[in-house]
Amino acid sequence: MIVLVVGLVIFLGSHLVRVFGESWRQHTIARLGEGPWKGLYSLVSLVGLVLIVWGYGLSRLDPVVVWEPPVWTQQIAVTLNLVALILLAVFLAPGGRLKARLGHPMLLAVKVWAVAHLLANGTLADLLLFGSFLAWAIVDFAANRRRDRRDGTVRIAGPARNDAIAVGLGVVLWAAFVWRLHEWLIGVSPLA
Repeated sequence: MIVLVVGLVIFLGSHLVRVFGESWRQHTIARLGEGPWKGLYSLVSLVGLVLIVWGYGLSRLDPVVVWEPPVWTQQIAVTLNLVALILLAVFLAPGGRLKARLGHPMLLAVKVWAVAHLLANGTLADLLLFGSFLAWAIVDFAANRRRDRRDGTVRIAGPARNDAIAVGLGVVLWAAFVWRLHEWLIGVSPLA
């Protein structure tokens, strides 16, 4: 479990620097340059992500069950993950009306994804992993919205066809995950 916790601290900690250490971040970027900063940030994030994946895998070998989720929570989780993958696709696709309206669709996607997995999983590792990501996404979303208001950020809505592309992409990603991808990557079928 310690590997998972260390990975979460490194990964989410690096992703919270802008929230809690903006002046340090700006000073470091000015000192190092933007390219080296992005390289260092990416390296730290990658180390954290590798530790999360490794630690979560280790925790599944000897799980600590906190609660047994009812079977019906799996269906809710599958449906919520459709919403999460559509939100992720809104982030990835060219800007449309949804992207402009939501502002930070990737953080919303992480929130929905985390809630879905918290509903359907009951081990301590699940609570740590998905609970930590949910907490991070809530804090980061609020900080980004405050920054947007402070800076007077205005997002221009793109054409509605970009929203249709995003929704289509999200549905295709969701279908791929439900069909085989989740089982192949994680080792568990979301429909099992």
